[in-house]
Amino acid sequence: MPQGKVKWFDAEKGFGFLSQDGGPDVYVHADALPGETAALKPGTRVEFGIAQGRRGDQALQVRVLDAPASVTRNQAQARRKRPDEMVPIVEDLIRVLDGVGETYRRGRHPERTSARPVAKLLRALADELEL
Repeated sequence: MPQGKVKWFDAEKGFGFLSQDGGPDVYVHADALPGETAALKPGTRVEFGIAQGRRGDQALQVRVLDAPASVTRNQAQARRKRPDEMVPIVEDLIRVLDGVGETYRRGRHPERTSARPVAKLLRALADELEL
C-alpha cells in the first residue's frame, strides 16, 4: 500500500490532499478516514489505497501510521492566556451567543455566514479551556 503524509485537510469541507512518497499528490475525502478520525493534521504519516476517481487518484481506506509530534501540556500551558485576558473574550462570546439564541427564539436558524464564525470562536474557546 502506498504511504505518504497529509499535505493539508479541511475538516469543515471534508477533504484534503496527501503527499504520496515518490508519487503525485492524492485527493482524500473524509469518508476514507478511519471511523474514529474526523480530520487529519498536516504532516501525519498515513498509508492508503488508491482508486482512479473522476478527477484523478483518490485515497481509499486511509490508515494513520504516526501523527506529528504535538505540543506537550507544559508548552501549551506556557502559551495559555491569562485569566484577565480571557474575561473579555468570554463576555463577548456570551453576547454573540445571546444573539444566536434570539434568532432561534424567533423560529429561525442563524445564517450560515454568521454561524460559521461563532462555531470557530466556540472551538477556539474550547481549545483554550482544554489546556
